[in-house]
Amino acid sequence: MSAYEQDPAGPDAALTALDRLVGAWRVTGGAEGTVVYRWMEGRYFLLQDVDLVQDGKRVVGLEVIGRERAFGAERPGEDIRSRFYDSLGNTFDYVYELAGDTLTIWAGEKGSPARYTGVFSADGTTVTGPWTYPGGGGYDSTMVRAG
Repeated sequence: MSAYEQDPAGPDAALTALDRLVGAWRVTGGAEGTVVYRWMEGRYFLLQDVDLVQDGKRVVGLEVIGRERAFGAERPGEDIRSRFYDSLGNTFDYVYELAGDTLTIWAGEKGSPARYTGVFSADGTTVTGPWTYPGGGGYDSTMVRAG
C-alpha cells in the first residue's frame, strides 16, 4: 500500500470507539473552558480544539489523535497516539485508550505515571477523573457535554 492509499478495512474499532468524545464539552476543575472533538474526513484522525484557562493562563490548542503510520509503513502503529500543539508554543504527546467507560490518556508513552483517567457517566454526558502527575501533582477534571 502506498503512502496515499486508504486502508480498505477503514478505521479500526478502538479508534472509532472514540466517537463518544465527538462534540463540544465544558471543562471544569484544574483547567476551565471548552474543548470540541471532531473527526477529520476519513475518520482516521480525531481532532480536539482546546480553549482553556489553566494556572491563570489561557491555552488555545489543537490535538490530532489517531494511529501513526510513518512514511513507507504498510500498517499503522499499535497505540492510538496524539500530538497537542498550543498557543504557548508547547507540543505534548499522549497515548489514548478507551476500555469500557474508562478513558485513559497517558502523557508520553503508555504506562506513564503522568496520565488522565476519566470515567463516562452511564448516559455519556459527563467524563470525570483526575490528571495524575509524578510527585503528587495533578487535579480533578470534569467534562460535561455542551453540544
